[in-house]
Amino acid sequence: MMLTVLELVGIAVFAASGALAAVRARLDVFGVVVLGMTTALGGGIIRDVLLGLHPPTSLRTWPYLLVSALTGLLVFFFHPQVAKLRRAVLLADAVGLGLFTTGGTTTALALGAPVYTACLIGMTTGIGGGALRDLLLREIPTVLRQEIYAVAALAGAVVVAIGYRLNLPTGPTAVIAAAMICGLRVLALWRRWDAPRPRER
Repeated sequence: MMLTVLELVGIAVFAASGALAAVRARLDVFGVVVLGMTTALGGGIIRDVLLGLHPPTSLRTWPYLLVSALTGLLVFFFHPQVAKLRRAVLLADAVGLGLFTTGGTTTALALGAPVYTACLIGMTTGIGGGALRDLLLREIPTVLRQEIYAVAALAGAVVVAIGYRLNLPTGPTAVIAAAMICGLRVLALWRRWDAPRPRER
């Protein structure tokens, strides 16, 4: 039950970030809701498609659809108030990244995916929704040009995979990996770390 609640919180936060981006882009109410749902559910849908799960889990689990759609609507009507909660949203986003990444990695390993494939799928589960959001807004995905985001997700996925290979308990390993992802993300935001870029001429 606790994991389900945390997943729904992560979906709500991801949906809020997508909906806020849609509001800034001046989309209508339908566009705000669609972008919020895409951001919240996109990573999980990509994961399930890569793993051959049809239809994707998020499309046959009504609470996921309901929470993401309602969050989009709430942001549409109350976006000035939501925008003021920027720090809380960023913190919750870091928690969501950790939960989604470790959950995606664990799911891939449980379905027999090779370790390296599971790590990539786990990372994609965490960052996929945000990348789809940026592409729909005709922007270069944020994870490809700034911030320590995808790197933190991949590091956490590797921790889950190592625990799997060492036959460590899945639950505690996933919790540790999620905490590490969240910690790296918050530290990167606090210290304003970015991934290295090519030197300018």
